[in-house]
Amino acid sequence: MTISPQLDGRVAIVTGGSRGIGFATAAALLARGARVAISGRSAEALKAAEGRLQAGGNLLSVQGDVAREADVERLVTETVAKFGGLDILINNAGIGRFANVADLSTEAWRNIIETNLTGVFFGCRAAIPHLKRRGGGWIINISSLAGRNSFAGGAAYCASKSGLNAFTESLMLEVRYDNIRVSTVMPGSVQTGFGGSEEAGADWKLASEDVAEVITDLLAHPARSLPSRVELRPAKPKQR
Repeated sequence: MTISPQLDGRVAIVTGGSRGIGFATAAALLARGARVAISGRSAEALKAAEGRLQAGGNLLSVQGDVAREADVERLVTETVAKFGGLDILINNAGIGRFANVADLSTEAWRNIIETNLTGVFFGCRAAIPHLKRRGGGWIINISSLAGRNSFAGGAAYCASKSGLNAFTESLMLEVRYDNIRVSTVMPGSVQTGFGGSEEAGADWKLASEDVAEVITDLLAHPARSLPSRVELRPAKPKQR
């Protein structure tokens, strides 16, 4: 039986926290007593998320783009200023644009790599000093099975997630003796509207809450061992 961790007094940042996996993760952390900062590019979406979460003083929303170094540093600074420290960083923000390489614009390539990979670098680098001050903590990066299972039309997205997997493993090795636990969560198909809209007849896909549960399980895992990479996939995917 999985025992939900109690996170009273812990401070977490969830990027891309206004919808989908990020929103479900923020809700799960708040339900366990954490104080949570969420970020996103849309002020309107963040305001709507605040209304749905109804967490009062335990929630902070910060508008910004993880692809911008200054925005990420401001997110971390404002979180620490409001809550007094930082214990958990969930790098969830990501984008997907799909096209064959011959048709992919330079702008689209840069947006995908800068959001899905460089943005995680910005977040980790800004967070690590604060995690060390707390005597350790957690960094969980949301990747994708696309990082190891490439597909046509997904070169940029797959490259960003493959790079994220390698980045996260290297980071795990760097900070493990600082009591900072680093893990990658690699979901398969998730019904989040990631491609622009909810897909009818996709009940077979993972729910955002499934991924959030994996994240909270990682936070509860015994300190003597570290699940450094978790693959999560639909139990019964649609048969082709």
